[in-house]
Amino acid sequence: MTSVPLLDSPSPAEMSSRPGRLALSGPAVLLVAACLIVAQLVLRGWVAGAGFFYWDDFLLIGRVSSQPVLSTELLFTSHDGHVMPLAFVLTWLVTEVAPLNWTAAVLALMALQLLASLAVLRLIVVLVGVRARMLGPLAFYLFVPLTVPAFAWWSAAVNALPLQIALAWVSADAVRLVRTGRRGYAVSGAVVFAVALLFFEKSVVVLPVAFAVAVLAAHVSGGSVRAAARRGAALWTAAGAVLLAWAACFLLVIERPRGLSAPEHPGSLWSRALSDGLVPALFGGPWRWERWQPATPWADPPSVLVALSWLVLILFVAWTMRTRRRVVAVWACAAGYAVLTIAPVVLLRDGPSTAGLLLQSMRYFADFAVIATVALALIALAPGRHGPSPVIGSNEQQVLAGAPLTHARTVGGSARIEAGRDSRVRQPAGIAAIVLFLASSVYSTITFTRSWEPSPARTYVTGVRAALPGVADAPLLPQEVPWNVLNPLAFPENMTDRVFAPIATPTTFALSTPRLRMITDEGAVVDAQVWWNRAIVAGPEPRCGHRVRGTAGANLPLDGPMQIRDWTAQVNYNAERDGRIALSFEGETETIADVRAGLNTVYIRLLGGGDTLRIRSLDERQSLCIGAGPVGVTAHTR
Repeated sequence: MTSVPLLDSPSPAEMSSRPGRLALSGPAVLLVAACLIVAQLVLRGWVAGAGFFYWDDFLLIGRVSSQPVLSTELLFTSHDGHVMPLAFVLTWLVTEVAPLNWTAAVLALMALQLLASLAVLRLIVVLVGVRARMLGPLAFYLFVPLTVPAFAWWSAAVNALPLQIALAWVSADAVRLVRTGRRGYAVSGAVVFAVALLFFEKSVVVLPVAFAVAVLAAHVSGGSVRAAARRGAALWTAAGAVLLAWAACFLLVIERPRGLSAPEHPGSLWSRALSDGLVPALFGGPWRWERWQPATPWADPPSVLVALSWLVLILFVAWTMRTRRRVVAVWACAAGYAVLTIAPVVLLRDGPSTAGLLLQSMRYFADFAVIATVALALIALAPGRHGPSPVIGSNEQQVLAGAPLTHARTVGGSARIEAGRDSRVRQPAGIAAIVLFLASSVYSTITFTRSWEPSPARTYVTGVRAALPGVADAPLLPQEVPWNVLNPLAFPENMTDRVFAPIATPTTFALSTPRLRMITDEGAVVDAQVWWNRAIVAGPEPRCGHRVRGTAGANLPLDGPMQIRDWTAQVNYNAERDGRIALSFEGETETIADVRAGLNTVYIRLLGGGDTLRIRSLDERQSLCIGAGPVGVTAHTR
């Protein structure tokens, strides 16, 4: 049989006869792709380096530092509605290697981003082949600002990046399985799918996305969708079994997230999600970000950018439908996924202004960058309406399998001439569009980073890290970290003994101490005192106060009631011998404290409320006198 030219790869003679057309060989295309990935990593490295641990990061770090890494209590805990054992394992690994060290976290983020970029590159090559037209979809994924907010925040990144990796990898495996029939791709896809589910429950979308990519690749190539679905059955079956096993475990441990409610204004939320978040980001927006500490930045695009983005999107969709065959299904699936991505945030994360800001923060949409990249690659794969027409003959089996045709017969010389003319116009326009997109995206990334960079947590944690070695003479009482580091609603995870567990020694924090000090909002350790919110009243025994003999215990009346919360009691005592005492609000959990012989003071952290303290000795031979003293909050003395 006589060989005929490739549909998308004209002969060198044809290329040289087309003035103004840029020709790149396969190695040159891969070199440009590698340069783009390196450029993305450099930019993302700067973004990550400007940040620091933030909010939920301290919850994850505190948990992995206080519980065994292989315990079910850690791995299968429900974290704000998420079950993500491998995210905890990765956090534990980074914490073990370099506790509360942001540089180590940045390196881990960069490694995940590299894996995601390589997985997307593999998917594009599988769909389009190694040719210049693959660079557009690749550049889109690498630099679209849609993925930046989720990348910069550790807690979001350990969910978002494994999902992006799995979407790209499993989809590529699905296409390769359909085209080649090799069962190894089914095994590879199922394994990656299982790993992704253990990072983030939203990875359930990976299987339907892989199925859609495989059948769409066959559809736009002119093949049989039914045959593609049938040839990928090994992957659908293996991944389906993984999904069922995971779902059984997930439903056993998941807890209802706090604050779940029905949205009050769903139409407004949808509008903000699309017009202020998703659509401008697809074209390199939003250019401008707003932030109210301690919230994350959210998109605040100019009105002109919103209008221009919608206009360009509509024109681009219309143009591709007019010039490419069989792309309507591609656009329909991409739009459906966008709805699927936005809906959970609109429906499940509502609150006064909360859902709108979450939608505009865009971290929940990072995976849509992979979907949009796939859509662009499939559109590039689709044959043009005015180009050479494929003829199913010797290549029929290849088309049914969903692979691009390798041979075709032209309809006539006029079609080839017309295609050449269109190419001379489209290629410079495409290059210009990519350059404008890259400039817009880089600008949006820079403005995001400037908004994200101010970090009260960085100042606080850096100060505490420097100060802790100087407190070895007496332990610190646990206290709440500043509200702009971690919200009090996170109690007890917002206590200093939890947050700084990775860098603390066993004696750094305790519930009692002979020397009262506290950590300021700047991270300095200073001497402190107890406010007289309430007082232990003077006891009845002259020159002693309240007498405590042996383990029988005694009541210490207060001069008024106290509400339930954390309090510090200043216990002024005179003890006959060294020993230990137990102190509590009446009926509440006791706190154990050491006492020394003679006239001394011990400061004890208590949780509870009421108008009476209960004290007892743990030594039958002990006798103490307890004097008056304050019970209240702790404040520094300077």
